[in-house]
Amino acid sequence: KKCNSLSFRIYGFFVDLPKAQGHIQEEGIDYDEVFALVARIEAIRLFLAFASYLGFMVYQMDVKSVFLYGRIDEEVYVTQPKGFVDPQHPKKVYTVVKALYGLHQAPRAWYATLSTFLLKHGYKRGTIDKTLFLKKNNRDIILQRPDGIFINQDKYVQEILNKFDLGSVKTATTPYEAPKPKSKNESDSPINVHLYRSMIGSVMYLTASRPDIMFAVSACSSNQVTPTTSNLEAVKKIFKYLKGQPKLGLWYPRESPLVLEAYSDSDYAGANKDRKSTTGGCQFLGRRLISWQCKKQTIMATSSTEAEYVVAANCCGWVLWIQNQLLDYGRLISWQCKKQTIVATSSTEAEYVVAANCCGRPNGSSEWICDFPMLYMDQVALF
Repeated sequence: KKCNSLSFRIYGFFVDLPKAQGHIQEEGIDYDEVFALVARIEAIRLFLAFASYLGFMVYQMDVKSVFLYGRIDEEVYVTQPKGFVDPQHPKKVYTVVKALYGLHQAPRAWYATLSTFLLKHGYKRGTIDKTLFLKKNNRDIILQRPDGIFINQDKYVQEILNKFDLGSVKTATTPYEAPKPKSKNESDSPINVHLYRSMIGSVMYLTASRPDIMFAVSACSSNQVTPTTSNLEAVKKIFKYLKGQPKLGLWYPRESPLVLEAYSDSDYAGANKDRKSTTGGCQFLGRRLISWQCKKQTIMATSSTEAEYVVAANCCGWVLWIQNQLLDYGRLISWQCKKQTIVATSSTEAEYVVAANCCGRPNGSSEWICDFPMLYMDQVALF
């Protein structure tokens, strides 16, 4: 067996030192399957939106040193940590019974331990979202009721401002300003790449509850390879904006209906350097914002029609994902195309195409056109 030299808290007992030694885990020897389910941030926001709709009281629990509670099936050995060598058995190692931080199978072992405990105590695992566990009593999920849910990270905003010594800077009214063309004589020297990446990583974590800085962060994150002084000023502008607006966040009111709505739009060749288009979209449950997108498209669209098609397909994918997620909550929310638009694509011939307006609540006045939107549009304002 392999022998890992990891200095962490040990759960195990002594055995004789194996003949084969090493410090690298090998697949098939030290571990088999390592995939572990992790909840998406959109799934968490969807859960909070549903909780606000039903008036649930949400509680958060943090398990410290969580990986140390997961049991592993493979035989894994670790050397005795320096400073903690047993004088009675200096040439022996530990055989690990529970997982350690650093082992490949540690996240999977913890998920197995937690899910086994919850299933044993009457919870049911979600059919779509395997990280969601529900326990119902008389068809009601067991939780308590308040008014609404507000998600914000104002404390974290203050922490990152202090971390980068930007707590006393002047505020900005917007998080981003389009870059201006530079002259040849204007200098733009390189900067510390580690500082720039640290600042980008800090604000990327903040986008979980701040869609207003999503585009600015996305634009600045594309310069992480060789950042310059102008790139640094663009990132600092985001921090200046956060300094003036630290308490913005997501509000999930209880009285808003559970209606699935989605909006999307795209520009055409808006990026100056590579002429790529930018995707923009957002998905709501009533007045509760669940997910949003604002980034450059991976392809180079050859027309505005193609750019609009890409963003519409992306938006429809998010709608289907939310619809499937809600099945675990016992909510079937249907959505279909209900607006038809006639578009002339050439001067000699007109094509009749369907532009989709994704909305989960039929109003009876519109006739459904199709079950899934196959989109082909030219100069059509989506949604």
